[in-house]
Amino acid sequence: MLALGNAPHRGGLTRANGFFFMMVPKNYSGDYKADCLAFERENGLENFVGFMTAADVEKVLSISKSGSVTAYVTAGITNPAIAGEGPPPWKPGTINIALVIEEGLTVGAMANSIMTATEAKTYTLLKLGYNATGTTSDGIGIFAFKGEKEWAGTATELGLNIGRVVRGALEESLMKWKRGCHSPLTAR
Repeated sequence: MLALGNAPHRGGLTRANGFFFMMVPKNYSGDYKADCLAFERENGLENFVGFMTAADVEKVLSISKSGSVTAYVTAGITNPAIAGEGPPPWKPGTINIALVIEEGLTVGAMANSIMTATEAKTYTLLKLGYNATGTTSDGIGIFAFKGEKEWAGTATELGLNIGRVVRGALEESLMKWKRGCHSPLTAR
């Protein structure tokens, strides 16, 4: 599939065989390029896009499907941030969103998918009482077949499905994280 996103491992626009979420220690400050490549090789993966998180992937991973879209989300929010405000104090915590879209999209529609997913992420955070638009280290990846569909905004069926799956998976992942982390941060 084509992949478009900001993941630390094989981010940008590329062809990918899949993606992975790699758990790192809470105060990780290693060589992310070398560590992701080692993780990929150790797990027998090739040409995968790699995301990193300090959240316990097995505990917080949430999956939601609607139409042709499946969202895979890992969330921790110890470092909530608002775009344009800051700088917030650095603490580990990341929201990773990987969307697999089983349709043929243009690169423009993939970029539009990122916008729609980000809007859904922000709405979910605000709805849950977090005064944040995300965290300081969020990751997103869109995985789709190359094709002719040009739009993925909120006025399209594809965009509606993106919004639904991101909202559902993110809310579930944050609830799992909140139950498991015993963090002093609570929803406001």
